[in-house]
Amino acid sequence: MASFAGKPLLLNFWATWCPPCVEELPLIDRFWRENAANGFQVLALAIDQPSAVRRFLDRQSLGFPMGLAGLGGTELARSLGNAAGGLPFSVFFKADGSIWRQKLGQLSPSDLDAWRSSPP
Repeated sequence: MASFAGKPLLLNFWATWCPPCVEELPLIDRFWRENAANGFQVLALAIDQPSAVRRFLDRQSLGFPMGLAGLGGTELARSLGNAAGGLPFSVFFKADGSIWRQKLGQLSPSDLDAWRSSPP
C-alpha cells in the first residue's frame, strides 16, 4: 500500500462469482483511464480463487492494478468498515491516506463523480 501513498485511491473488493462486482469493473476501469493522469489510483482485490480470476481477466481486459486477496481479503475488508463481509465493497481514500467513504454494493457513476470532486 505504501506505493499508493500521496494520491487518492479507490480500493475495490470483488469476486468473479459476484454479478454486481463484475458489472462495476468496466465502470471502474473507465474512471481509472479518464482520471489516472490527474493522480487518481485504483486497486482491485479479488476475494476469489486465482484460477477463476485468471480466466476472468483473460476474457475481460482491465487496465488498473489487480491483486489476489484470497479469503484473507474478507478480513481486510472488515477492518476497513465492511462489517457485513459483503461484495462488492469499495473504500475511497483521500490523498492523505484517510478514508473519505466506504460503499457496500455496486458503484455508480455518481459515486465516482463525488469522489473525484471531493476535497483532497
